[in-house]
Amino acid sequence: MDRYILLLTFFGLAAFGMAWMPAITKKTGVSYAIIYILLGIILYVLFPGIMPDPDPGSNLDFTVHLTELVVIISLMGTGIKIDRGFSITNWASPLRLVSVAMLLCIGAAAWLGYTLLRFDIAAALLLGAVLAPTDPVLASDVQVGPPNERKKSETKFALTAEAGMNDGMAFPFTWLAILLALGSSAEGTGVGYWFGFYLLYKLIIGAVVGYLLGKAAGYLVFRVAEKSKFLETRDGFLAISLTLAVYGITELVHGYGFVAVFVCAINLRHFEKTHDYHHDLHSFTDQAERLFVALLLILFGGCLVNGILKPLTWQMALFTVLFLLVVRPVAAYLSMYGKDAHLKEKLAISFFGIRGMGSVFYLAFAFKSADFDYKDELWAIVAFTILLSVIIHGITATPIMQHLKEKLPHEEIPE
Repeated sequence: MDRYILLLTFFGLAAFGMAWMPAITKKTGVSYAIIYILLGIILYVLFPGIMPDPDPGSNLDFTVHLTELVVIISLMGTGIKIDRGFSITNWASPLRLVSVAMLLCIGAAAWLGYTLLRFDIAAALLLGAVLAPTDPVLASDVQVGPPNERKKSETKFALTAEAGMNDGMAFPFTWLAILLALGSSAEGTGVGYWFGFYLLYKLIIGAVVGYLLGKAAGYLVFRVAEKSKFLETRDGFLAISLTLAVYGITELVHGYGFVAVFVCAINLRHFEKTHDYHHDLHSFTDQAERLFVALLLILFGGCLVNGILKPLTWQMALFTVLFLLVVRPVAAYLSMYGKDAHLKEKLAISFFGIRGMGSVFYLAFAFKSADFDYKDELWAIVAFTILLSVIIHGITATPIMQHLKEKLPHEEIPE
């Protein structure tokens, strides 16, 4: 039988099934990520010679670009569905999470990597950086719903906005680990250069480009099209096209494309905020995202079959448990100190630090950029962290969110 045709069939059936996954998740309370990882395991056990090589370490270019694509599509979809207008007050919860909580998580993970796992400083910092961002791809079960859904909980908003922002915010620290791995022999590896270029410049450029292009896209779609009816469009794929264009332009001028895409999405979303077209844009990005996620989760299941967890030791497993169940919850809860929110909301926000495909992207990107020690160990830890996060958060998300919905009133979204 033709291998290519079989792969098309497998992926087609997997993508076909994804159409019902949100409904199945809602009915069973089990995240579709768990189902598709199990599907990947089954396919790689039954058809080992047919399925493609899932090892991310031996396919760095493919890993970087596939995870990069699904993350930026997810960031666009995440931004489009956020109803709450941006201000320091309105966005206090996610801003605390991407500043205080994220820095605490990076520091704690790096310290555990250095002391518990005996990694060198570069590898330990890289471990903290790649595990710092929560995932906008696998966190759909705890995120806000489609645009203009007037009543949304603080918990879902905080987790959605956090996932949108912290993918870009993790990049400077990934670069710091890369510069440490390159050593003093490489040009531009000083702390001052890192702070000026990789932290300030690239973040600012990403935010500025995203803001300008988001405003420009909004003006074109909602202002120019109203005056010139022949330019009017309701094609949902415009969101994907804009995602790729914004990401590419930002990277060409050496900004952080992740930041630009999310900022662009927010600005497009709040240009004619109540317009029905936002539903079309969100729907298309959501469908495209789930197609890619189906493929990624199947490949992740194949990684588990092919032995990505072989280097895992009890110390690494302990690190993962501590990071998911102690470090993230404590750091996030501390960041919410003084915030006017119900205790149950604070606890839920602190608990749901879902890790996923963003971590895979950052690790593959770092390995492409510098020669790190402990590569196999880092892949094993990241894979185990994603697996444990998918299981723990995937099983608890639906009942916890349902409990909050029943017990706590959902306030109107601030304009």
